[in-house]
Amino acid sequence: MKRKAIALLSGGLDSTLAVRMMLDMGIEVEALNFTSPFCTCTGKNSGCKSEAVRVAQEFDIPIKVVHKGVDYLNIVRNPRHGYGKGVNPCVDCRIYLLRKAKEYMLESGADFIITGEVLGQRPMSQRRDTLRVIERESGLEGLLLRPLSAQHFEPTIPEKEGWVDRGRLLAIKGRSRKDLFSLADELDVKNYPCPAGGCLLTELSFVPKVKDVFDHSDELNLRDFRLLKIGRHFRIGDNCKVIIGRNESDNNLLEVARQQEEAAITWLDGNTPVGVIIGTQSDALYSLAAGILLRYTKAEQGASCRIEQRVNGREQVTTVIHNLDESAVEQYLVA
Repeated sequence: MKRKAIALLSGGLDSTLAVRMMLDMGIEVEALNFTSPFCTCTGKNSGCKSEAVRVAQEFDIPIKVVHKGVDYLNIVRNPRHGYGKGVNPCVDCRIYLLRKAKEYMLESGADFIITGEVLGQRPMSQRRDTLRVIERESGLEGLLLRPLSAQHFEPTIPEKEGWVDRGRLLAIKGRSRKDLFSLADELDVKNYPCPAGGCLLTELSFVPKVKDVFDHSDELNLRDFRLLKIGRHFRIGDNCKVIIGRNESDNNLLEVARQQEEAAITWLDGNTPVGVIIGTQSDALYSLAAGILLRYTKAEQGASCRIEQRVNGREQVTTVIHNLDESAVEQYLVA
């Protein structure tokens, strides 16, 4: 009887190699790819999702892309096992993914789960002790196979039952990529996908933005976190912030992301970024947002500046004095 495995396929080299190994052993494989607002390598036509899909197509295996939802955001907000160097709940995140994978394993009639994890490669989630915690709390004890490092662990059910050949499983360990590159050559795996992929939650410069959303939101939503990737963010009220584009790409993304009731502001008399006011709208907040916007133009200090506001399909022009200096603006800056 041919056995079936569910693979967590990130689009990276490690998980690609794990899938290749299982296919070479005659295991039927179906892939799961998880995405979140915090992926550093996502894009419309590039990034982990598209790389995972490309790998699945190359290997001729089915793939299901799963978007982490609000339940995941609440885990990020209150992780049981704490954060890494940023606001990255790596252990809780891994448990979350594997619980979802277990649900899908049972639905699809698969026999076990495989991942591309390497013992000791990641400092928080791939230590021996945390790998045991992850396996236990995900409910996958005995059913979670890590082909790249399997020789460092007790045999799993797939190994004990002879579904996979333990003698062909590996003992890769540590942060060096040398053995993985050699294995890729051996297995004829080309075009290492998304080599610099990662999670924004590990980046210290991103932490203030995430904490600001947590501090000012009773209920979380995915859009608030997707917007964190765009522009400079300024907290100008308990329920209001303005996002100002850093470049033309940001300006375009803000225009696309802006909801009808959210005001877009621009300076009419020169080259200008786009600012979008999120949350509460008032004349005072609008004037403050416009003053911050002018800090990123070439408007002269103290000048009267015409600001266009677009909201709910209407346009309005008002005059704002450019009187905020750098220190005054930076007190509102989140990041």
